[in-house]
Amino acid sequence: MSSRPAPSIKMRIWYNNILDNTRYALDVRGNRIRIGRNSDNDIVLNSPFIASEAAVLYGGGGNWELVVLGSNGCQIDDREIRGGGRCSVGSGQVINLFPFTLTLEFEEQVVLTPDESRQAHYQEMIRLMQVIHLDLLGRMDLETSADTAREQSDDYLLSLERNIEDIARGKGLCEPARTALVNCIAGHCVRSELLGELLASANVKVSGLAAAERHWSRIVSTVPEREQELRKTVKYVATHLGLPQITDLTAQSDRVEEQFWPVWEQIAANVLYEDFQHFLAFRFFKKEIKDIVFGYGPLEDLLRTPAISEIMVVDPSHIYIEKNGVLENSGRRFLSDEVTLAIIERIVSRVGRRIDKSSPLVDARLEDGSRVNAVVPPLAVSGPCLTIRKFPLRRLHMDDLVAKGALTPTVAKFLQACVLTRRNILISGGTGTGKTTLLNCLSDYIPDKERIVTVEDTAELQLHKEHVVRMETKSANIEGAGAYTIRDLVRNALRMRPDRVVVGECRGAEALDMLQAMNTGHDGSMTTLHANTSADVVLRLEVLVQMAANLSMDSIHRQIASAIDLVVQLTRCRDGSRRISQITQFVGIDPERGGIRAKDIFALDEHDGSTVLHPTGSLPTFMDELIESGLVQLETIYR
Repeated sequence: MSSRPAPSIKMRIWYNNILDNTRYALDVRGNRIRIGRNSDNDIVLNSPFIASEAAVLYGGGGNWELVVLGSNGCQIDDREIRGGGRCSVGSGQVINLFPFTLTLEFEEQVVLTPDESRQAHYQEMIRLMQVIHLDLLGRMDLETSADTAREQSDDYLLSLERNIEDIARGKGLCEPARTALVNCIAGHCVRSELLGELLASANVKVSGLAAAERHWSRIVSTVPEREQELRKTVKYVATHLGLPQITDLTAQSDRVEEQFWPVWEQIAANVLYEDFQHFLAFRFFKKEIKDIVFGYGPLEDLLRTPAISEIMVVDPSHIYIEKNGVLENSGRRFLSDEVTLAIIERIVSRVGRRIDKSSPLVDARLEDGSRVNAVVPPLAVSGPCLTIRKFPLRRLHMDDLVAKGALTPTVAKFLQACVLTRRNILISGGTGTGKTTLLNCLSDYIPDKERIVTVEDTAELQLHKEHVVRMETKSANIEGAGAYTIRDLVRNALRMRPDRVVVGECRGAEALDMLQAMNTGHDGSMTTLHANTSADVVLRLEVLVQMAANLSMDSIHRQIASAIDLVVQLTRCRDGSRRISQITQFVGIDPERGGIRAKDIFALDEHDGSTVLHPTGSLPTFMDELIESGLVQLETIYR
């Protein structure tokens, strides 16, 4: 037995210019369809022969009536309808509005499920927001450059908010036919405020703009009594979701994500009155439009969702996220390529970078250190694209990785001993396997008295130590001068009297300088590298070192074997989890076959139906030093 409601009648309108073979279709929702040349019509017929508002279709189900508004009139079958006239129209009938033809097509439609209906309302909300934003461009100065005085001006913000509300009213948001849409928008408003209050109560730093820079985020035109009702509604929803009984922020956020809408639909139907829902809808539009004008647009809510670790903008209509290690479509979208580009420019300009047609690719970071990569046309064929790798709300420690199953307590203890006894460690893995996270965790073990110099392409490392010097690469200026690469900074780091050098990632000629640093008294240094296995690390380093100098393969191998003590290999599993798959020691040069001799100290092994990181039985050559230091006991490794 079907769980869907009974079918109803759906109408689709096909239309095309008689001079063009391309046909367009509009699936009708609601009971009024406006047709004309203006961009705010439901069907836009771009021709000087079409009136700004040429006609309106009224009705529902299988009963529709056409009202002609334009002075040129129109023709239906053999009948001519002049301006001001009206007539009934049915399925299959052709409406001629020179130079366009429109055909009505009726069909039975299965009534949408709640999730499908919500998605349809969201798409309608986006279309309405596009119209509001377009009208605002004509009414106000919505320049994309940062202007703190404007963002702080209550008069400007008040004018902006009032214009948003006026336009939304003028587009029929308060009409009875749009009650379901208003209810959905009001739900988005309450959901957004609820997530905001959860973050505020947890006192966490959210990715994106710092609170001090969000002067514009307050609602200037708000009504205190309605705001109090909103607070009560948010608290009421939180209680129904059982959030007060949950202490973990991520678990609270997941509960909201999974259960908010069924609870909201019940509350909205039985508790909220119409005027208050209109207030919530207007408030939500004000927030969203101001996010576009001053902030990061649809990325704002994604940046503050704890469970999201990566945001990927493919094009304005497709924004994907990585949540708990799994990719999914966020359902959110930008209004246009122009809005996407403006927000990308806003992000990179805050860290002194630029992006345009002459420099269409950039690496940058948000205020909290989250990594940003942006590509714009002509390199990005389908429009501006953006990738943001978020920092977690709370910096992870080794105990957290153990709890997540990334490694065992024994391996954690072994790695701690290796850091304290100043072993040179290279962390290897594919993209998104957690190399930087593990590097941060290992840095916790570095003694506070040691001087650390870090070198990164984009500053991501979070070393909670007092004596840390952080350096970041610099791109060339508009004249093509003034660039400083990782190799330049690694060379300079060696002149800064470091006890340890930490390079965020070796991806070029700086690999040779890093190996030389490890070989010249800077023991205990660390770096990361892209490679799929510990054996591939050698092949990758061969290529990178040859980018710096024309050395023989034997010389390169001796440099690698002498410099690197341990390779910690990371793997991303199919379920999205990340774990250490190998810990390998480079023992030295094979005297018979040449190349580097390596042995696995720990490796993944099938045990009782699960994959576990186990000791292989091979001991590192520096095991005696670990035991003498009292940091590792041999029996604990093989217990």
